[in-house]
Amino acid sequence: MAKLESTFKNMVLSLVIISMVAAGALAGVYILTLESINAQKIAKQEAAKKAVLAGHEDGTAIEAAVDGFGGQFRVMVGFDAEGNILGYEILEHQETPGLGSHMTHWFKNADKPGQNIIGRKGGNLTVSKDGGDVDAITAATISSRAFLKAVNQAYAEFHGVEAHTGASQLNKVQGDEVQEEVVEQVTETEAKDE
Repeated sequence: MAKLESTFKNMVLSLVIISMVAAGALAGVYILTLESINAQKIAKQEAAKKAVLAGHEDGTAIEAAVDGFGGQFRVMVGFDAEGNILGYEILEHQETPGLGSHMTHWFKNADKPGQNIIGRKGGNLTVSKDGGDVDAITAATISSRAFLKAVNQAYAEFHGVEAHTGASQLNKVQGDEVQEEVVEQVTETEAKDE
């Protein structure tokens, strides 16, 4: 096989061919793994549903997605028949490790009632910095605000009330039935508060 002459045209052509082959391989892997990824998401959602309801047969699990400091995150919130929070699970997040990522356990610490939301009614939960009664995660106020907006949005969906801020997507899960509703996302001015 003859070696190509080292010209700009040949180098560009080589790079284009290599890029096309790499893109094709990447697309192929994506197509092959897409079904598995979706199955894992559904399994994680079902596991979260069971965890937040913790054996309460009269409970309802609702998923909400909001924009936090690092990007969108999804949370599953369980409510009893009276609207008290049974539990929550973070399904996915992109918050700062060591700061915003503390939301996975921060708001369910029974030893710290100022930050614990388990057993409270949703709908009007806000951080103490904004005049509320929930202690924000240290150095992660934006993540804390977004998390509480997700919980409040889930509570609004639980009561069938249309809310106009907070979650960008809600999934109300009762039994095997899933319903989706799109509402407004957190505005940029709310995210720039800190």
